[in-house]
Amino acid sequence: MPIYQAPLRDYQFVLNELLDIYNQKELAGFDEFDPELIDAVLQGVADFTTDIMLPLNGSGDVEGCKLIDGKVITPSGFINAYQQYVDNGWATLTCDPEYGGQGLPEVVGLFATEMKTATNMAFAMYPGLTHGAYAAIHVHGSEELKGKYLEKLVSGEWTGTMNLTEPHAGTDLALLRTKAVPAGEGLFAISGEKIFISSGDHDLTDNIIHLVLAKLPDAPAGVKGISLFAVPKVMVNADGSLGSPNTLCAASLEHKMGIHGNSTCVMNFDSAIGELVGEPHQGLRAMFTMMNQARLGVGIQGLGVSEIAYQNALNYAKDRIQGRALSGVKNKEMAADPILVHGDVRRMLLSQKSFNEGTRALMGQQALWLDKAERHSDPLQRKKAAQLAALFTPIVKGFVTDQGFKACVDAQQVFGGHGYIHEWGMEQFVRDIRIAMIYEGTNGVQALDLVGRKIMSDKGAALKIWSEEVKAFVQGQLGNEAMQPFVVGLMAAAGDLEKATAILGTEAAQNPDSLGAASFTYMQLFGITSVAWMWARVAQTALAGLESNTEEQAFYQNKLKTAEFYMAYWAPQTRSLLKQIGAASSLICEFDEADF
Repeated sequence: MPIYQAPLRDYQFVLNELLDIYNQKELAGFDEFDPELIDAVLQGVADFTTDIMLPLNGSGDVEGCKLIDGKVITPSGFINAYQQYVDNGWATLTCDPEYGGQGLPEVVGLFATEMKTATNMAFAMYPGLTHGAYAAIHVHGSEELKGKYLEKLVSGEWTGTMNLTEPHAGTDLALLRTKAVPAGEGLFAISGEKIFISSGDHDLTDNIIHLVLAKLPDAPAGVKGISLFAVPKVMVNADGSLGSPNTLCAASLEHKMGIHGNSTCVMNFDSAIGELVGEPHQGLRAMFTMMNQARLGVGIQGLGVSEIAYQNALNYAKDRIQGRALSGVKNKEMAADPILVHGDVRRMLLSQKSFNEGTRALMGQQALWLDKAERHSDPLQRKKAAQLAALFTPIVKGFVTDQGFKACVDAQQVFGGHGYIHEWGMEQFVRDIRIAMIYEGTNGVQALDLVGRKIMSDKGAALKIWSEEVKAFVQGQLGNEAMQPFVVGLMAAAGDLEKATAILGTEAAQNPDSLGAASFTYMQLFGITSVAWMWARVAQTALAGLESNTEEQAFYQNKLKTAEFYMAYWAPQTRSLLKQIGAASSLICEFDEADF
């Protein structure tokens, strides 16, 4: 079975030192948290995920979910594990205390999610989707709807889903056909078919609250006519007790590449009774609250599975003996040296390590922006944080899952032939994380969102805010000799990003199609640059740690060495990406259909 050690020291570094969350006094509720409390919470999640969730990951993958007599059965052990999850209160961490939540910051809940995803991605998806449903109802639901559903969703007694995709309509929701017909007393009869519904049916809870996109009879054409409905699996009585089953069902289970322990369902709604979430024809606005939450969750999947894959690859590289180092024998006591001595193995491992640690810092920053957007006492600061979080949403979803998948492939490669064999667990990590590049908006769509909505539509307002932060950081470090390797690397990457943005602006005016051709490459360039920004900040923080004469000299020195590797290995890739954007984008658009 794969091993896992929760990166608790790294969480402390990001939270305590890099982001300094305990001095964010202007954020409502942050004064109620201290390092001892947060460390205890994260340690508790680490224990639960390692002891309970990890042992079920491999067996859940082999057994998978089953549809028997119209009911979905989850893998052995999942019901008991989920009950422990609920009993321990892990479902409530970042939810509103008014509905039974603990009110912890998103930046703390994010790292709890990383541990859950790392140890059992398929299991973690059940509460993950539930939190998204909670968020949508919490922000957009009526008081009556909140009172009806939120307490049970927060506690985990009930779970939630999101139902968007239809057989003929994925990203293009304008083609959606599911209908909602008024049924009196504020209720609606929902009819239609949805596919690829994660956690669509299961035996973990007595009820599932489906959030379903559908169109009312008088709906305008296109996406402006979509409404969102809460449709329970089992009807809820006025006193909160469960009533009769609703007229919906899981028609089948998808046979898929990975995440076998999660029930991915085809859902049929046959005049199922639902209630409106938000205003009529405003469903996308409400659903995007859930989807943006989900996209952050998917990004952390890319990091979490990459982390456990790296840990196992490193462990294997230290243990597996094969050949001798090119510079000579390193271990005379054995017939061969551990493969960790080989340069290419080190390259793959350091690529993973520097990606994981830098991305963890970036994800923490993204979560803190979300906390500021909700909790800051200054409306202008809330707006600024919301703009930055929106800008980086396609980065933390698209770039992080792309590179997280590649990191998992590198980890598998370290194992050689054993990486292709099921018993080592590496091939499952590759299969499981592959979906993260597809669902919640494919990464090509994320790239289009970054370029079209976040860069071009508002003339790059959010990008300008972030660019000013980067420039201010660089200016502040120009006189610090110890920071020069990191400042120079960041400046070069940021310069390439600025040039690439200018190219996109020109292309938008001359040949809009080329924006689509360049968008994915631009997202990769942006992602590498943003992680370089975080590594430069990490280096600054690590240098301060060394100056404090701490006993953890080795920890901070390791941070600096890893930051230097990132600047030498990852950051220069922005130059070739810039050249691709300038040279290849227009050529892509010039091919006729017959040329392919």
